[in-house]
Amino acid sequence: MSFVKKSVSTEPIVDTVFAIVRKAKEDVAKNGADVVTDATIGSLYDEQGQLVALDTCFSSLKALDNRVLAKYASAFTGNPDFCKDVYDWVLNGNSTLPHEVIATPGGTGAVDMTISECLDAGQTVILPEIAWGSYKLMAGMNSLNVENYALFDGDAFNIKDLERACKAVMAKQDKLVIVINDPCQNPTGYSMTIDEWKQVVALLNTCAKTHEVVLLNDIAYIDFAYGQEKSKEYFKVFDDIDENVAVVVSFSLSKSMTAYGMRCGAAIVMTKNEDNLRDMKNVFEKDARATWSNINNGAMAMFVDVLENHKEEYNAERRKYVALLKERSDIFIQEAAEVGLKHYPYREGFFVTLSMDNDVRDAFHEALMKNHIYTVKVNKGIRVAVCSLSVAKTKGLAKKMKDILDQVA
Repeated sequence: MSFVKKSVSTEPIVDTVFAIVRKAKEDVAKNGADVVTDATIGSLYDEQGQLVALDTCFSSLKALDNRVLAKYASAFTGNPDFCKDVYDWVLNGNSTLPHEVIATPGGTGAVDMTISECLDAGQTVILPEIAWGSYKLMAGMNSLNVENYALFDGDAFNIKDLERACKAVMAKQDKLVIVINDPCQNPTGYSMTIDEWKQVVALLNTCAKTHEVVLLNDIAYIDFAYGQEKSKEYFKVFDDIDENVAVVVSFSLSKSMTAYGMRCGAAIVMTKNEDNLRDMKNVFEKDARATWSNINNGAMAMFVDVLENHKEEYNAERRKYVALLKERSDIFIQEAAEVGLKHYPYREGFFVTLSMDNDVRDAFHEALMKNHIYTVKVNKGIRVAVCSLSVAKTKGLAKKMKDILDQVA
């Protein structure tokens, strides 16, 4: 007997991040910050070990009238100026597709909205096998099955296995929903090339000859891509999608404006078919009204004010931290190569993920914690959050980890 729906597991959620964060904090309290290396949570920290909260963004927020912060947004789909500025900021002139923008509580809201409203219970969503764990959790909560595709073929995106996964799902249902987290993939730090994106669009167009296709492009970390504006040029490729393909871009203020707890983002829906675009907009709007009703008005107003009145200052401040992130990741990647510490292909972003099978991963993770090094377990690897490590903590870390791994493997 149970008071919840039978289609959802009642097993406790496996907390792979915050439980380890707590352990790291307990270790710091006992042994001191100098002893502990905390490479767990995916938020940006400065060189003094403090959470980065961009002054440009939060000065703007604090300058808003209290009534702006307190009131409801003007529409449950988001304030019109916010939706316009999100589209302009994200696409940066790189697409001409018809589109709609719906504000969401963080990028998570956009991801869940797409998964829950584009597939019926019992159908299958296609996810990368190494990915943010909440994708799979969302699928389960919506009574969906999961088909995984291998993320890499050597050092490149595995287009062949994505094709295999698509064919497997096409054999049993009339629609595809595919999740690709790019650029700065969580947890590997991989970013696809424009040629790889062209291969993806070609595959989607082939599938669209017989099936409806929805691509969910999660871009949570895009504003910390090392190429900056050039990293958005791949959006041009989406203009070549078939009429039977829709793209939903999931945008988050969490990373872009270091506003993690303010829970604000957007779903940008793009497709050539105006009727299908209208249908998606209508359904997404009803989902928004039924699920969260309204979005953080202060966060939307801050975003608009920063982009319209303080854009140069914001870009300069953010790019300073992009450079710091690159300095840290360069150190770790170079030192990992020197000591032979294997990791998945890394291009940019908050995380580097060491590659290994899950049995070795589990033993290695425990051994790391015994040596005061805290990381996050992911499928087939260990995630190292270089975003939260100072340059000093990053130096020498790869060798420490390799020495511990050699004792375990």
